[in-house]
Amino acid sequence: MNLDFATLAGLIFGVTIVTVAIISGSPLNIFLNLPGFMIVAGGTLAATMIKFPITGVFISLPLGLKAAFSNDKTKASDYIRLTVKLVKKARKAGLQSLEKEKIPNAFYKKGIQLCADGKDAEFIRKVLVEEIQQEIRREQVGANVFRAIGDSAPAFGMFGTLVGLIQMLSNMTDPATIGPAMAVAMLTTLYGVLISQLLAYPISEKLIMKIDRQRSLSELILECIVQIQQLQNPTALQDILEPYLPGNQRKIEEVR
Repeated sequence: MNLDFATLAGLIFGVTIVTVAIISGSPLNIFLNLPGFMIVAGGTLAATMIKFPITGVFISLPLGLKAAFSNDKTKASDYIRLTVKLVKKARKAGLQSLEKEKIPNAFYKKGIQLCADGKDAEFIRKVLVEEIQQEIRREQVGANVFRAIGDSAPAFGMFGTLVGLIQMLSNMTDPATIGPAMAVAMLTTLYGVLISQLLAYPISEKLIMKIDRQRSLSELILECIVQIQQLQNPTALQDILEPYLPGNQRKIEEVR
């Protein structure tokens, strides 16, 4: 896994632009309010914990962040090249010879181990399909958690604003305090919008996109493993796996 620079750069750029826009017109410290931030962050976390199991929040959050900020640069064509290499070796030396192959992808490695253990194609397909489904479910929970945070943060920002307005209107004896109190009340809405639109929603969308890509790659790997188990002819293997490639990569000579 490599660092996803697009996610990191987008987050840094967004925070930088917002910060520069703030300090260009007023001191940064007037936008800092601990009670308001506690209302938004605490309320959003509480609502998220109500929506999901405790493990869904405290396990999926770090996993989701890790997935959002990491990037697997391995292409579908790379897996096809590897499969051609392994099937050629297996046809010469047997499936057990593949056990010592260094394979970075854990899912692919598990499939190769099943082949080396002598499992049949139906058993391998059943095991790996279940593995794909479970992994997709775990990643989907992470995307849903960030989506829930994005839904809740603006609502609690508005809640904090209402709390601030009530406190302000309950003490109208000193007109000089109305302006600053109103500004503090509006900060919670600002916090809610920033958490939602700059962090939660973008990460949720990035995770959904990566889930779709991972599903496609996992389905390709599953088919690769089955073809290896069947000791498929390398030439026929190319024709079988080619549909998994994007249209602009469907050139047989490039993956041989």
